[in-house]
Amino acid sequence: MKSKTIMDLNQIYGAKIMDLALIVDNYMVISDLHLGYEQSLNADGIMVPKFQYPLIKARMEEIIKRSTCQRIIVNGDLKHEFGRISRQEWNEALNFLEFLEKHFKEIILIKGNHDNFTRFIAKKTDLEVLETFSLENFRIMHGHKIPSHLTRGEGETIIIGHEHPCIGLRSGERLEKIKCFLKTKYNGFNLIVMPSFNFVTEGSDILQERPLSPFLKGNPKKMEVIGVENFEIFPFGDIKNITAVKNDDNH
Repeated sequence: MKSKTIMDLNQIYGAKIMDLALIVDNYMVISDLHLGYEQSLNADGIMVPKFQYPLIKARMEEIIKRSTCQRIIVNGDLKHEFGRISRQEWNEALNFLEFLEKHFKEIILIKGNHDNFTRFIAKKTDLEVLETFSLENFRIMHGHKIPSHLTRGEGETIIIGHEHPCIGLRSGERLEKIKCFLKTKYNGFNLIVMPSFNFVTEGSDILQERPLSPFLKGNPKKMEVIGVENFEIFPFGDIKNITAVKNDDNH
């Protein structure tokens, strides 16, 4: 069996993994920032300090240092609230878009299911919010719904967010969650699922929780899991093998 090289490990269908981002045809793609999440939790009685925005900017700065991309795609859920724009969202989203403008020549915003009002934020910086965006061999969409028409002419590989995939690794009583990319198929298309770029939670444990995205409903027959943490890549392999090992450990 041919061993995988380092180059193989950080590539998914021709897209390069760079920490929590993907590099696709000189575009950087990130997903699911959920700015303002803490204020939403506070409103629900869960008192969380506003800590994640500095972490997001610091992580972005590290990725930008290692990249030559001049264009960026935010693949949905820039903000968190469904039905309004909170003060925290206004402040952080506008500041973040200004931050991106300093580093990129072009900013593409994709609409996620939390982005009902993001267009008002986008207008402040003369941006639009798109449903999907196509590159030469890639079609980028948030992933909370499947477009009525998917044709090969718009790219053989679909990139989605929405799922917030992570994998839970248990050592004794301790459970550590690692954000991950998923590599699979959907109706003959290549499918890449991106991890979230927020730090309030690590995401949804793919070994424990049902998938959120309709692209993943019906349990894909083969799904490869690639963990990422601080620019390190952890190729966990096929999810069926991971599940089998987990079940054996429980016996």
